[in-house]
Amino acid sequence: MFKKSCEGKNYPRSPEKGVETMEEYLKEVEGEKKEHDLLLFALSTCGWCRKARNFLEENGLAYRYVYVDLLEGEAQKEVFEEVKKRNPRRTFPTLVVDGEEVIAGFSEDRYREVLL
Repeated sequence: MFKKSCEGKNYPRSPEKGVETMEEYLKEVEGEKKEHDLLLFALSTCGWCRKARNFLEENGLAYRYVYVDLLEGEAQKEVFEEVKKRNPRRTFPTLVVDGEEVIAGFSEDRYREVLL
């Protein structure tokens, strides 16, 4: 199965500050399964991002997410820089698992393999 993703190349590329304040932009979704620390970078208009969120919720996984396109100014720059560090192709969704593994795009098979 192919990975599906939305491009995010029109977002700011050179923030002046670090990402130390990124936590304040994250929304938390409760779930029964908390074995992994999951962080989802998404776009509010991206169909593949919706599929990723649906997968996480249907499988009872707790996760945090941010819609990068709904942020403004420095906040958007900070978060987008974090996406770029973890996924140089800057595609969405970008799922970070336990702060280390990155799944760029949505692949149900890959999500199942890593998360379930």
